[in-house]
Amino acid sequence: MVLALLMTKTKLFRKLVAKQKFNLKDKVILILIFGIFGIIGTYTGIPIQGAIANSRVIGVFVGGLLGGPFVGFFSGLVAGGHRFLIDIGGFTAFSCGLSTFVEGIMAGFLKKRMDASENKIFFVLISGIIAEIIQMIIILTFSKPFSQAIELVKIIAMPMIITNSIGIAIFIAIIDSAHKDLEAAAAYQAQLALKIANKTLKYFRKGLNESTAYEAAKIIKNMTGVKAVAFTDTSKILAHVGIGEDHHLPGNSVMTNLTRKVIENGEYVIANYKEEIGCNEKSCKLKSAIIVPLKDEDKVIGTLKLYKDEENSMTKVETELALGLGLIFSTQIELGKIDYQAELLVKSELKALQAQINPHFLFNAINTIISLIRTEPDKARNLLLHLGNYFRNNLQQDGNEVDLFKEIENINSYLEIEKARFKGKLNIVYDIPDNIECTLPPLILQPIVENAVKHGILEKVEGGTVLIKAVDLKWATELIVKDDGVGMSKKQLTSLLKQDNTSKIGIKNVNDRLKTKYGPKFGLRIESKPNRGTTVRMLIPKNTRGLRTG
Repeated sequence: MVLALLMTKTKLFRKLVAKQKFNLKDKVILILIFGIFGIIGTYTGIPIQGAIANSRVIGVFVGGLLGGPFVGFFSGLVAGGHRFLIDIGGFTAFSCGLSTFVEGIMAGFLKKRMDASENKIFFVLISGIIAEIIQMIIILTFSKPFSQAIELVKIIAMPMIITNSIGIAIFIAIIDSAHKDLEAAAAYQAQLALKIANKTLKYFRKGLNESTAYEAAKIIKNMTGVKAVAFTDTSKILAHVGIGEDHHLPGNSVMTNLTRKVIENGEYVIANYKEEIGCNEKSCKLKSAIIVPLKDEDKVIGTLKLYKDEENSMTKVETELALGLGLIFSTQIELGKIDYQAELLVKSELKALQAQINPHFLFNAINTIISLIRTEPDKARNLLLHLGNYFRNNLQQDGNEVDLFKEIENINSYLEIEKARFKGKLNIVYDIPDNIECTLPPLILQPIVENAVKHGILEKVEGGTVLIKAVDLKWATELIVKDDGVGMSKKQLTSLLKQDNTSKIGIKNVNDRLKTKYGPKFGLRIESKPNRGTTVRMLIPKNTRGLRTG
């Protein structure tokens, strides 16, 4: 058991235990390990009446349970053949050699059942008891003289059945503990994948290209134990960091058939040997790899490749890490594409809004100024300054946010021209604290004010007043535009923010932009009654971090 415990701490055995499937080389190593364990069990046995009470079956049986029938067969053959061929005493040499061989085969065929068992240790304990009972039957059947065999079995049966079955169970328990250690390592790898994802997010949100791939490859290489990391698109290498970067050069065409296979099939591939990787450079030190597809929806757009410099060294943990990173990177790239499309959409809507407002306003403003040039030249000059200021601000509104007072300045230029057009029909009241600090998306407040003027006050014969107010809250700034104009019915109010509404300038655009930027709870709040006026409220949060997902 001490040897078993020490063995599970060795790198070679832990690597074997971690593998999902054993190749021929792995099975040969297992046969040697457990065959030798069986031989040690023979030499450490206790001589009894010309035979040996021993623990040989423990190594053979455990080998079969771990490696399957092939390992069970040959480890039984090694340990059992040694017992039969080497003259270490006893009339039971043949029967003990045969029973060891039979128990090894039996264990190999029990592997699948053990793996599927909910209580693995109990299953192994019962299996060990049955195996040792079979050994006693074989001793009684093939050992001569029979009288001597039966006397031997009376002495060794219970001690060997109990001791060896418990020994097998303990051995499997030790190996199962090693498995749990590996599962803990897998949990660490999952945590590592999240840390890598956090560091690479800012790159892959910009898409998959040589620059973003190189930065991500450096991060993965530095945070994992792999020897090289590479990214490709569907035709060429985007980045290669680590061993082999002297000939796996960015911009070169995809070099290996395995990578092409992953791009075509959309399924990951593990290369266990240098020949499978298929690098044309003879001096290349890359000997095993996992290649994972990167996808945009269901379409493969590239690959992620993790390399090691030892053959057949990709463990289950590393495979899961690569698959997890592939999914995360695919999601990040897809989100980046969505963000870019959303940004373009907002910009296009903003341009459309500007184009919608400007021609009508420009035409009316020029007519107003022309009418004042002779009668009130100073006022006409002042209006020209406001008009220039208005258009200059509108044409420069490409930033993410503007200061509230900058937006108010722009609105004021618009309103001064409208007041000149409609003379005494329009009255404006500002209630904006001088010390308020607020930044907001451009052209958010202005369309609300324009609607209050055009569809509220100017449709009322006697005109009216528009109140523009800001309230400083702890976590947000509340902006209010209130008019005492014609108002709206409930039906009109309900349809105001619908997709097909075009009668109100920019209302839906403003509402959608607020929700997109700050979250679904930050849309416009509108109250209106016929002949009583309309009030529009919006909240501009002071701390916008995480609001969209919150």
